[in-house]
Amino acid sequence: MRDFERDYDYVPARVEGEWRLPPGLRRALPFYFRRKWVSFGEPIPLFEHLYKTFGRIAHYRFMGTTIVFVNDPEWINEILVAQAGSFVRERTLKRMKILLGEGLITSDDPIHMRQRRIAAPAFHRQRIAGYAEQIVENAVAARDTWSEGAEIDIADEMMHLSLHVVARTLFDSEVTVEVLSVRDEVNTIMGLYNFLVAFPKLESVLHLPIPGVVQFRRARARLDQVVNAMIASRRRLSREELEQKKDLASMLVAAKDEGDGSGMTDTQVRDEILTIFLAGYETVANAMAWTWYLLSQNAECADKMYAEVGEVLGTGDAARRATMEDYGRLRYTEMVFAEAMRLYPPAWAMGRRSTKPVELGEYRLPTGSHFFISQYVMHRSAEFWDEPLEFRPERHTAEAKAVRARFVYFPFGGGGRQCIGEGFAWMEGVLSLATIAQKWRLRFVPRYPVEAQAKITLRPKWPLMMRVEEAFPQSSRS
Repeated sequence: MRDFERDYDYVPARVEGEWRLPPGLRRALPFYFRRKWVSFGEPIPLFEHLYKTFGRIAHYRFMGTTIVFVNDPEWINEILVAQAGSFVRERTLKRMKILLGEGLITSDDPIHMRQRRIAAPAFHRQRIAGYAEQIVENAVAARDTWSEGAEIDIADEMMHLSLHVVARTLFDSEVTVEVLSVRDEVNTIMGLYNFLVAFPKLESVLHLPIPGVVQFRRARARLDQVVNAMIASRRRLSREELEQKKDLASMLVAAKDEGDGSGMTDTQVRDEILTIFLAGYETVANAMAWTWYLLSQNAECADKMYAEVGEVLGTGDAARRATMEDYGRLRYTEMVFAEAMRLYPPAWAMGRRSTKPVELGEYRLPTGSHFFISQYVMHRSAEFWDEPLEFRPERHTAEAKAVRARFVYFPFGGGGRQCIGEGFAWMEGVLSLATIAQKWRLRFVPRYPVEAQAKITLRPKWPLMMRVEEAFPQSSRS
């Protein structure tokens, strides 16, 4: 007999009228707020508890809403692909519309389909290949600021590197006062994320002098002022001048819908710029920071990656900068990055709300139910991964990926809403890691606890301190 069948707090699958609900918590979630697995602003312990207790599907209620937590790859496929038309974004992410507007992360169809169609050419493989040189150039500049024996917070360093990359590729700019302003205001708003999500009917009180609301309103106003000025400067360019520019912001301003030939309004461009900034800045930075930490804890894997970097890019006097052509040759480095995103996926969860009754196997859920899926939980499931907490890059060979079920590993989501910048993220991560590894090896300094914090992305809660050492001490460095 399962624990939930013995404990009066838990109930097995049951029929309620026309609905058949999966097993779950007997009472509404607030009843359990004193349990160690329920903590405001920290949903991962709740997700882990539900999976451990109920298995591949569970439900609970919160503020009168049925919430379903799904950990089955076939049912995840039903939600994200097969029955995608029965779902829209759920409220915790839709709440970010107050910052991101109708960007690709927050919008629903048909707006999402149109925006994705217009933006897609900017993320074509040939387009993003052109950014490889800029990525490597910025990674070289970052690594060259370090010195042997120095102690650095690698999470902070990767944020700086990613900011430089997004400034060049999104704005065709160095990290100017304007770019720093965008970063600072976005960080301010991200710090308010839990408050913004939890505040009831926030959209209707944005004009009131509530302290957190005032802080958000001011940050958003400053953000809009900077971004709108960037858009206006591009609107003043001729069509020919605009098409000659290669940054993503210019491409979005110039983009036309293949269907009706219309472009994006200034508001739509603003929404996509902020969406790309958030997705392209923080997610890749966090993924790289966790990668360096995991390499520091797994010497054999690190040795294999360094050997590959040395073989592909050379060492000492024979060393050269990575190119786009090298990206396809750095296979083990890519597997290292993939395994880091398995254990610490930057996008750690996703949610949907049903717009009609939904059937998942034997279960039938009502309209308006909220469905949560967690990459963090799925990627660490012993049902789908052998010794799931072990760091094993070989899990991501071509052969291993060919036999793995879809939605057992999905760091960039899936279906029609799969991250449009996935190809860019892989390229940035692999080329940046290899470029830094040409010169330095990083040793973890256990000065702070290692703890993940689930905000918009999965970021280190405390500094990840690393000691900088020579990567190839037997050869002279160029």
